[in-house]
Amino acid sequence: MSRRCELTGKGPMTGNNVSHAKNRTRRRFLPNLNDVTLQSEALGRGIKLKISAAALRSVDHRGGLDAFLAKAKDDELSTSALKVKKEIAKAQAVQA
Repeated sequence: MSRRCELTGKGPMTGNNVSHAKNRTRRRFLPNLNDVTLQSEALGRGIKLKISAAALRSVDHRGGLDAFLAKAKDDELSTSALKVKKEIAKAQAVQA
């Protein structure tokens, strides 16, 4: 299972544990991922995604999943999020 945010592409980073004696050992900083169900107004249903806490705040700030995906870059999105983005764009085109 990949430890990568499906909306922002945020993944693990590496760094050092530094002891009091300044001994350095390698470590991984993992993103704060959460399984959430976000509601899409255009589709009228919930979408299950594994996203970071920062991405969840960004979705709220932009006004929901539909608005976030409209502005999101395709190369940052996972394949499942890219499918949802295309479904939402198609549903919004039919409504307009």
